[in-house]
Amino acid sequence: MNPMDEVIKGWLQHRMVVHDLLDLVDDEHINFKPWDDAYSLADLAIHIARSMGTFVKMVKSGEFSPLKDEINYQSIADVREIVKRYTDITKQDMKGIYKFQLNAEVEFNHINAPGSYWLSNAMDHEIHHKGQLFTYVRMIGVEKVPFFMKLPSEV
Repeated sequence: MNPMDEVIKGWLQHRMVVHDLLDLVDDEHINFKPWDDAYSLADLAIHIARSMGTFVKMVKSGEFSPLKDEINYQSIADVREIVKRYTDITKQDMKGIYKFQLNAEVEFNHINAPGSYWLSNAMDHEIHHKGQLFTYVRMIGVEKVPFFMKLPSEV
């Protein structure tokens, strides 16, 4: 068993809810923003997926290098596909993280910390923004939302 399998499973318990939330959104709401300077609903979902992928690649490589911006979407189906693609790539990348990479110091934002810290930080970041996505979805009128995470048997 890969030592990252439990980490991946715990992450997917949260990430798959992002997918579920996007299934509740129609095209007319992809540009919804609760205030002027907020992320749009679509951009928030992509930010969630992109950020985790960026941090996983940083832990693997030892260097911060943001993933490409995904701004070419026209529909919620496009957004769902972008998030799914990032989920699949990030899951594969996580499977390739080794203990030495979790222990290795990595610099981000002028802060040096072990890869395990940055991976944990990225998961917390994702959960934080997933909570915002729940709020967005409720604000556009969705009344029945999923539980905040999947059961272990569901991923």
